[in-house]
Amino acid sequence: MELLESDLVLQLKSCFFDMIGGESGIIPFETAAYEMLLTVKRLLHSEEVTLYWYDEWKQQFRYEGSAVDGSNASTDPSFIPYELMETITGNCNVYRKPLPIDYFDRFDFLVMLKANGKLIGFMALKENRDKSLGQMGNGIFTGLAKECSLFLEKARNLEKVIMEEKKYKRLFKVTEKFHSTMDMDAVLGEIIMTLQDVYPAFSYYLLLSQDNHNHSGLPIKDLEYDSENIAAMQAYVTGTIQFEDSLQERRSILYAPLKGKQGVYGVLQVIAPNTLMFPKNEVEFITLLADTAGSALENAQLYQHSKRLISDLQLINETSHRLNSNLRLNETINYMCEQIINSFNAQEVGFFMLSHDQGEAQVLPGSTEFFLTQDAEIYINYIMGKIEKEIDSLFIGDLQLQTSSPNKKVFRSVIAVPMVQSDTLKGFAIIVQEEPYYFSFETFKLLQSLIHHSTLAFTNSILHEELEKMIITDHLTKLHSRNYLDERIQRSMLDDEQGAFILIDIDDFKIINDTYGHQLGDEVIIQVANLIKGNIRGSDIGARWGGEELAIYLPKVTLSAGVAIADRLVERVAESTDPNVTISCGVSYWNRDRLDSFKFLFKRADEALYYAKNSGKNKVITQEDKTRIS
Repeated sequence: MELLESDLVLQLKSCFFDMIGGESGIIPFETAAYEMLLTVKRLLHSEEVTLYWYDEWKQQFRYEGSAVDGSNASTDPSFIPYELMETITGNCNVYRKPLPIDYFDRFDFLVMLKANGKLIGFMALKENRDKSLGQMGNGIFTGLAKECSLFLEKARNLEKVIMEEKKYKRLFKVTEKFHSTMDMDAVLGEIIMTLQDVYPAFSYYLLLSQDNHNHSGLPIKDLEYDSENIAAMQAYVTGTIQFEDSLQERRSILYAPLKGKQGVYGVLQVIAPNTLMFPKNEVEFITLLADTAGSALENAQLYQHSKRLISDLQLINETSHRLNSNLRLNETINYMCEQIINSFNAQEVGFFMLSHDQGEAQVLPGSTEFFLTQDAEIYINYIMGKIEKEIDSLFIGDLQLQTSSPNKKVFRSVIAVPMVQSDTLKGFAIIVQEEPYYFSFETFKLLQSLIHHSTLAFTNSILHEELEKMIITDHLTKLHSRNYLDERIQRSMLDDEQGAFILIDIDDFKIINDTYGHQLGDEVIIQVANLIKGNIRGSDIGARWGGEELAIYLPKVTLSAGVAIADRLVERVAESTDPNVTISCGVSYWNRDRLDSFKFLFKRADEALYYAKNSGKNKVITQEDKTRIS
């Protein structure tokens, strides 16, 4: 009997050797296990042989397969708890019926498979009708357990070697791709693709610590600093692998830091369902992948940062160059708004100069339309108050202001930068976005630099226009100067189809000066000038011609329209001045149908005025009807 048992073990070893070293090459573990079960069933003349194998991921014994007579489907449980088998194992390797586990009442034998004294699986055997299996001694089962354990361990190790080789080949290819791109999206995409290829049943998330816009389609989350993410935060802060195992949910979560030489850039979250613990070799692979990805992310970020710095410097340089090219103020603001909207994707951009006398912020022309509306006042006043108090930039990610109407636009992201020149607060710039936390800190620093470099250009533009205004403006009346009027008329006679010119003289002005004094005489001139400004359009030009003589040019206006305006002005002056004065007006006109010049246009108006003064005053005379009396 012992010879028979010894012969059976030798046959078993021979069959196993043929399977492992055959010409078919390395076979998958599942196939090897099933072939082993068929061999054991055939040699021992069993009715059924079933195998359970230890699953490292789930830490349970998994049903691996059965060799059974007939076509009846197995009703054996898919998993057997490790703790249950550990309690019955001890030093015993073979159990005969009755078996110590209720799951296997229909079987006659339970054979424990061990490696280095540790239980790695077990086989349940059912003898056939001749009951020959029950006549064998424990020696055959001990030999069976030893050889089956060795065979399965070797098959499993060979499969592991192949799987590890495939994984590390994949890692090598990924590393090559990482080093061939500086695109962060490509790096993040490769991480996810690799994990999906190696662990298709798992879920993955990239928890990034920095802005993660534009990573379309990738499972990316912000790394949030809250109590629900303790393991993720520990991985991020310590730079080491962290685990979150849940027996209740039967899942294990691994957090691998994505770290480079200069810091940690995020955390890779790997969720393994129906798993109690990550095997050591899998942890090593995921760690290598995360470290490689971390280095690639660092390189990509450094590259992007370098590109951004170059782009920022180019923007500042180009803007400074443009602003120093003698642009007018509205052109300067328009250009700055365009640059900021394109570079920062701001929804609205506003530039403001402070009037310290009036305590107001004047919206500079060229700012976007929103800042010209009443809805903007709440933002302007809030920011002006902060900047005047602190004289420092504002970087607000989630601004909460109570607006009067729920339909108004609500801007949550705000950056405001003061415009300081020679230690004096001149004004400020504002950019806004409806989405909270939209602007990055890099955007904030760039806008600060941009405004700092452009403040001098703004101040110079404003001073230039103020000086220009002083040159073309009469100091007493605040009407335009005669030189400016001459230039505008000559330009109009080149560009327009027609125009009317009114020459005005205050009647008996010498008597006013002699009676009331020159100071009151100046007041009278100012009163008449203000009435002129109140009775003409924005496109019309009111000017001081000299002494008590004033003038109005009306571009694109007919003679009759010019006379109507002059009539209205004569009436208003007679009604509104104090002391009461009257004026006389001479009106001339030109159009393209006849050859004309500014010199003759003035001469005709002067002659008409002369007739008005010498025919009773307080009236309007035209170039065509010097006898007309108002």
